[in-house]
Amino acid sequence: MSFLAKANPGRLLLDDSVALTAAIEASQKLQSHTEYIIRVQRGVSSENSWQVIRRYSDFDVLNNSLMVCGVSLPLPPKKLIGNMDREFVAERQRGLQAYLDAVTQHPLLCVALPVMKFLDPNNYAVNYTEIALQQVSMFFRSDPKWEVVEPLRDVGWRIRKKYFLVKNKEQAKESYLLSWVDLGPDKFLSAKDLQSTMKLLAGLSSPYVCPLLFSSTGESSALLIRPFGEAGSLRDHLCKANPRENFLKKYGNPKKCRPLELSHIKLYGRQILEGLRLLHESGLFFGHLHASNVMLDEGACRLTDVENGMLGVPSALRPAVTRFRKINTTESVDVFCFGHLLYEITYGRPPGGVPVDTYPDAPSAAVVSVLRSILSTEACKSRMPTVSQLIQTPLFSDVALQHSEKVPIRVPSRLKEALRAAKERVEKRLQEEQKMLHQHRRLTRAQSHHGSEEERKRRKILARKKCRQSTCENEDDSVSVRNNNNSGSGASSPPTCPSSPTPPPTAEHAPF
Repeated sequence: MSFLAKANPGRLLLDDSVALTAAIEASQKLQSHTEYIIRVQRGVSSENSWQVIRRYSDFDVLNNSLMVCGVSLPLPPKKLIGNMDREFVAERQRGLQAYLDAVTQHPLLCVALPVMKFLDPNNYAVNYTEIALQQVSMFFRSDPKWEVVEPLRDVGWRIRKKYFLVKNKEQAKESYLLSWVDLGPDKFLSAKDLQSTMKLLAGLSSPYVCPLLFSSTGESSALLIRPFGEAGSLRDHLCKANPRENFLKKYGNPKKCRPLELSHIKLYGRQILEGLRLLHESGLFFGHLHASNVMLDEGACRLTDVENGMLGVPSALRPAVTRFRKINTTESVDVFCFGHLLYEITYGRPPGGVPVDTYPDAPSAAVVSVLRSILSTEACKSRMPTVSQLIQTPLFSDVALQHSEKVPIRVPSRLKEALRAAKERVEKRLQEEQKMLHQHRRLTRAQSHHGSEEERKRRKILARKKCRQSTCENEDDSVSVRNNNNSGSGASSPPTCPSSPTPPPTAEHAPF
């Protein structure tokens, strides 16, 4: 029986990866300060929007909380005298809008808790750290052999996931990572099937997947324990970062990032692909591959947090995936994420945007070939290669693995069917979101084209042509009517002859 708290029946499962946009609609002056009215929207639907009111001092507090990332943000400077002048307020409003744009478009800052609280206080007022501590305390009372060494504050980007360094009193020298996570909108397994899946992962023995030592799932959250990797993640290795530091400090603006050598690109890439193949062949779905979810363990790469797909939490790359309707299966999502990771370990930084059609010099043409097969415009608009096809490419096919034997995951038939049904629902929600975004982009392009200067000129020219054509047609009609009238009056009069006398009028026809 799970010790975790039950879900609130009215609880809304938010997808924290959906982008928030913010536009300052107006400003209003009060006695001693100016307030800015901000329209915030989640996703592409204008119906999912709301207003928040913020002062300049609120922007200043937000900026101070984000300074740890080392990114230079364009916050307008303070002004003590004359800060209520109309021209100054208008100029400051433009500056604050530029600041909001910079924050909401940054890949890490846009999902940071201070930003979410600033823009959406109603949905992010909950103290998740306090909730996690309560759940962990309940767990320790039920299993007293565990104890907290220290909380690892904000080491990951997820708002609804908290980490603690713990130890087992029976093995005091070993360190373990305890994580508490809120279930997400893609959680489609029943409570029983989810518990069975977690037990399956706990019994998994693979050189390419991090072991899960303990798990407990409730109706709204899960608690997990796995070994703590002192070497950190693959991204920690690339950024030369301390795995225990704040994620904004580690990855916000890293100065020491270095790409991997070709031999490590080939080896690590093949090991990651082997981990993905194992999951897919077992009917499990991941969707959360990135450099922070790959742990380095004695020269080997191992996938971690593989339970995320079953727990339904949103993927870090979901905003990018939803832009391409051909990336609509769990395997194609994993392949797309692998392309991102391969780019990062090749060049020492993630791609600035996708699709990518131009590549800097790489240590091998085979690397660029694989990247093009995943990240190019053609690949994103057609089909992703499969994991097996990537393993067979020249870049990875000749890699000698230390652990070449396959260790299949034995999944009971009933659970396999439940996983298949859940995976289909995950894919369906993704496809529906992709369709909505596609329709929104078509509408936006149509509106933009309709309102463009070139289109307005074209419509004016057409209107003038139609007006001239209509005028000509009216003139032609008038001429035709006059001609018909003239020809009609001559035909109705009897022919007369000058030598013939005019007949006298009759009683039936009075003279005009």
